[in-house]
Amino acid sequence: MSSAANDVSDRSGQPRAWRLVIHGGCGVLERERMTPEDDAAARTALERALAAGAAILDRGGSALDAVEAAGRALEDDPHFNAGRGSVFTYQGTIEMDAAIMEGERRGAGAVNGVTATRNPISLARAVMEKSPHVFLSREGADEFSRLQGLEQAPPDYFGTPERRRQLEELRRQPGEDYFDIDVKYGTVGAVAVDVRGHVAAATSTGGLTGKRWGRIGDSPVIGAGTYADDRAGAVSATGAGEYFLRSAAAHEICARLRFSASQGEPPAPGQAQAIVDSVLGEIEEMGGSGGIILVTPWGEAVSRFTTPGMYRGEASPKGRSVAIYGDEGDAPTP
Repeated sequence: MSSAANDVSDRSGQPRAWRLVIHGGCGVLERERMTPEDDAAARTALERALAAGAAILDRGGSALDAVEAAGRALEDDPHFNAGRGSVFTYQGTIEMDAAIMEGERRGAGAVNGVTATRNPISLARAVMEKSPHVFLSREGADEFSRLQGLEQAPPDYFGTPERRRQLEELRRQPGEDYFDIDVKYGTVGAVAVDVRGHVAAATSTGGLTGKRWGRIGDSPVIGAGTYADDRAGAVSATGAGEYFLRSAAAHEICARLRFSASQGEPPAPGQAQAIVDSVLGEIEEMGGSGGIILVTPWGEAVSRFTTPGMYRGEASPKGRSVAIYGDEGDAPTP
C-alpha cells in the first residue's frame, strides 16, 4: 500500500483532497457536427455524473462508491454508448460490457455481453464483491445478475432510435463486414481518489455499432481499458479497443507511474501526463486513437485524447468543469 493511502491528512497536516474525473467517450466530436441541443444535453449529463460521484467523495466516501455512482449516471443517459443508449450489434441486439477496480487490494470485477442489466457497472461490482471470480460473460453474467437481484430492463429500454439509425446507416455501406471503428459513440468511464488516498476506476460500454462474433474490446478487460492500483493510480480508457488491448494500456500507465515514484513519493510534476501521452503515442503508432483519464493517489488528474474531442469532466473540492471539444483544453490539474 502506498504512503498516500494511510490517513485523511497529507504530510503538511492538511486534509487530503479528493478528485473525480469522468469521460463519456471520444471520437469525431466537433462543434459543426453537434447541434446546440445535443451539446447542452451532453454537458448536463456530464454535470449530473460529476455531482453523483462528488457528493460521495465530499462527505468522505470511498473512491469505489464514487466511480460506481458516476458510471451509473452516465449509463442512465441515452447520449452515451453504455447502459441505456448502447449501440446495436450486427444482429441488431444489445451486448454491454463493464469493469470496475479498486486500488487498495486490487479487487476487480468485469462482465461481457450483458443483455438485460440496467447498470452493468453495478453488475461488475457484484462480480468483484459477491463471486469468487473476476470476469463473467454473456449468459452466465446475465444469470448472475438476476441471482443478485440487480435491476433488469427490456431490450427497448437500451436501444434508442438514434442507435438504430446508426446501425441502419452502417448497413447501407457496401459489404457485410460493416462495423463502426472510426466514429465512437460514448463509452463511459470514471476514476477517483478519495480522502484516504485510495483510487478506483470504472468503465462501461455497448461496444461498437455492428460488432460481430461476440467481439470484446478493452473496456471490460482489467489492465487494458480499466485498472486501479493505490501505488500508482486509476485509469479508464476509451477509443479503438483493439489497440488498447494490444498495448495493455491501463496497466502500462500504472506500471510506469509506479516505477517513476520513489519509496512512496509522488512522481515528478508533469510525469503522469507525460506517461499518458507516451502510451497514447504508442497506440497512435500502431494505428489506433482514443482517450485516457487518470487520477493518482497523490491527487493529480490527467485527461488526454488523440481524437478531435472527448466528453469529459472533473470535480474536486475546488469545483467542477466539463468539456467536449479539443480546443476547450484539458481538465485542469494542480
